[in-house]
Amino acid sequence: MMPTILVVDDDGAFRSLVIDILKGRDYRLLEAADAEAALAILSHEKVDLVLTDQQMPGISGLELTRRVLAAADPPSVILMTAFGRISHAMEAVRLGATDYLTKPLESPGALRNLVSRTLGERESPADDGKFLTRDPATLEMLTIADRTAVTDATVLITGESGTGKEVLAHRIHDRSNRKPGPFVAVNCASIPETLAESEFFGHEKGAFTGADAQRAGRFEQADGGTLFLDEIGELPEGMQAKLLRVLEDRKVERIGGRRPVAVDFRLIAATNRILGDEVEAGRFRKDLLYRIDVIRLEIAPLSQRPSDVQLLAETLIKTVAHRLGLPERGLNPGAIEVLTTHSWPGNVRELRNVLERGLILAQGQTIGPEHLPRFESSNDPGPGQTPALSLVDRERQAILEALERAQGNREEAAKLLGISVRTLYNRLKDYNIR
Repeated sequence: MMPTILVVDDDGAFRSLVIDILKGRDYRLLEAADAEAALAILSHEKVDLVLTDQQMPGISGLELTRRVLAAADPPSVILMTAFGRISHAMEAVRLGATDYLTKPLESPGALRNLVSRTLGERESPADDGKFLTRDPATLEMLTIADRTAVTDATVLITGESGTGKEVLAHRIHDRSNRKPGPFVAVNCASIPETLAESEFFGHEKGAFTGADAQRAGRFEQADGGTLFLDEIGELPEGMQAKLLRVLEDRKVERIGGRRPVAVDFRLIAATNRILGDEVEAGRFRKDLLYRIDVIRLEIAPLSQRPSDVQLLAETLIKTVAHRLGLPERGLNPGAIEVLTTHSWPGNVRELRNVLERGLILAQGQTIGPEHLPRFESSNDPGPGQTPALSLVDRERQAILEALERAQGNREEAAKLLGISVRTLYNRLKDYNIR
């Protein structure tokens, strides 16, 4: 089901401009001329993202943001504000808004990229935002996570793609004293190296061609809250040095700025790479690893948590069905057996995609094996059978299978694996896959 975006602005011409820019994408677009009309729409429509102006008659965009985010299952919010009223935008971010845009818009591409990134960040391996497990080792890890949450210690979360690293980061934030502050998530693999400094540090108006307004970077946006750097192993080398400096000084300077700005955030980083190996290969700074590896939390892959598969499946069915607008379906014993014997190289993200397929194909029936993909069982080999593959071999095999299913399309293969295209390219190079 395509995401629904609600555009709220009393300026009809600007509202039409935003809608025209977003047309042609896979979005369902709604519009409202003021906050009252927006709240009326939100009372009966499932909306994924609200793009709202700040300065409107009656209820302001900031107050609308406050009301929207107070809902039980709120959409993401991006506040649009005129340059010179950045304080309103920063207040919206502190309330929990994902980001803000200054008016006039920097460019149509800037709007599209921000909307795309925001909608992408809403998706997490466990759609209900909870880290569900019955696995004893994982429960022990969660105990350590909860003890760590009440401190300001830097956390490094490791684990395969799709295991729920961002969900765990949210859990730590929600159990910390920083819960009222923003949770700012950044996928380091999705940021082009040429834009990384502007993305993290922000810029002043006129700092470079196209910088038509001042913009706060991710460090400033996370002030008073938590900064979550996903796939930190993909961070460009130059940005690694700059990140280390910020962690030591707790100050940033926007591009084109003349004075440093103090920032107060808690860092949670995540990676599916073995950073020690990255250090040995010269791709990751040793001093940065020491700085972020204060409390390490490792999430076991789903293949090592067979008791969690049925629990997660039954929970994910509800959230996936709600998102697709379909009735909930149960799993018959045959489907449960198929799910619990699969190796899940894509972990919880793959499980969610499989269940989405099952719900669509079930057509009013209980989900059975015939509604699920045909994949081989991952039961331990018996006498005379091929021994279990190592983690590296399993990953290489999963990549080859994904490329085959995607008929060589690397973007599609990356989606199947639940990783970024950049990560896939790095893996292809690592494993000498041509």
